[in-house]
Amino acid sequence: MNYETIIGLEVHAQLLTRSKMFCRCSAAYADAPPNTHVCPVCLGMPGVLPAINKQAVEYTMMTALALHSTVSEYTKFDRKNYPYPDLVKGYQISQYDAPIGYGGWLTIEVDGEKRRVGITRVHLEEDVAKLVHRAPPGEESYSLVDVNRSGVPLMEIVGEPDLRSAEEARQYLIKLRTVLQYLGVSTGNMEEGSFRCDANISIRPEGKPETLAKVEVKNMNSFRAVYRALEYEAKRQRRVTREGKRLTQETRGWVEEKGKTVSQRSKEYAHDYRYFPEPDLPPLVVSREWVEEVRARLPELPEARRDRFVAEYKLSAYDANLVTASRAAADYFEACLEVGLPEGLSLSRRAKMMSNWLSGEFNRLLNATGTEIADSRVSPEQLCQLLDLVHKDSISGTSAKAVFEEMFSSGESAADIVTRRGLRQISESGEIEEKVIEIINSNGPAVADYKAGKAQALKFLVGQVMRATGGRANPGLVNELMEKRLKEG
Repeated sequence: MNYETIIGLEVHAQLLTRSKMFCRCSAAYADAPPNTHVCPVCLGMPGVLPAINKQAVEYTMMTALALHSTVSEYTKFDRKNYPYPDLVKGYQISQYDAPIGYGGWLTIEVDGEKRRVGITRVHLEEDVAKLVHRAPPGEESYSLVDVNRSGVPLMEIVGEPDLRSAEEARQYLIKLRTVLQYLGVSTGNMEEGSFRCDANISIRPEGKPETLAKVEVKNMNSFRAVYRALEYEAKRQRRVTREGKRLTQETRGWVEEKGKTVSQRSKEYAHDYRYFPEPDLPPLVVSREWVEEVRARLPELPEARRDRFVAEYKLSAYDANLVTASRAAADYFEACLEVGLPEGLSLSRRAKMMSNWLSGEFNRLLNATGTEIADSRVSPEQLCQLLDLVHKDSISGTSAKAVFEEMFSSGESAADIVTRRGLRQISESGEIEEKVIEIINSNGPAVADYKAGKAQALKFLVGQVMRATGGRANPGLVNELMEKRLKEG
């Protein structure tokens, strides 16, 4: 029997507010010593009163609007009770039946086909404390609790079970993270835990509505891990059914080192979180004026920016997708296009050159050094100056890559590096022709091959000229003069 994979994702994103969700403690806990960003509220002391962080509410509203969700006119917070040790007060302030946003969708593209993935809800809650596990050699293991993270605003985006493959799930997460980064509401960093994903996956016989037992997969901290975990789990569930065994509803964890999921706990029966309205917080009545005020602050989102780049700068859809994959890269790209153009260079031509460099050499060095483009030492003006030298045939494309690598590490201008290293391109026909004649005279067999009709011989001879000039000769002129001399001879 053939089975269809059914996947729904629950994504948690920490919000970029200065303070925590219900107290004034700093939310910038990442590099702080343990238990230093705490107060009676986030420590869960008896008798304390929480207060709602308005910025967190507005960030959640912005996200809901960007995902085409409806912002509720009435929303409230609830107590979600469970006994885990990372929840100091024994309950989490979350939202249950009245989330800030509901409905909506996100469009993804896989293998050239666009699909709309439904959004169930967008709601707001507080993050929990962090458990730090210790296992000293020869001693009994133990766990410590760091409360710095407890109370940090956490937005949950629950997707509909509309995904049908691990690749669709990966593209959904990439697209969702891009939207959050464009909005400026979250860093979207999975490795640091500010963007986390749980996946619900099941299979069902093709053509039938009923799914087999649903499995929740946790502990995936990268897009690659999500893809691999869901690929593995889809195959495991099919294998279990082929063997005539029964799938069980459970929570499984992804073990990166082993490349497999392992059972963590049974979920035969839904956990009773005993939700009830948070008595210490009033309901929120969200006026339409407030919603429109928040909507007016929305930035240009990835899809709209991509379409504008295609229309305004004549980029291909492929190039526009690459350039707009991150807001920082798109901002850098547009800053480059605001720099004055040299004579003979059109805006669309510069746009194409910039997109090639941003997705090529620039991206390579950013990845190799772990640098964000906003922190790069190469300013948009400096990159334009480098590419203008290529456009004017002052340096070759090969030299430009070497110059850029030095610019990237030192911040020095392209002109200074070219002058210091003597890389200015030779474009004088007389000087190049001398080298062409020299190479022809010293490579008789290759010249004979060319005259015998072997086109590859021309490439060899041109390469020898380029080598003899240290790559500084204008390649087009070398090719032209070499052909001319060979035909004359």
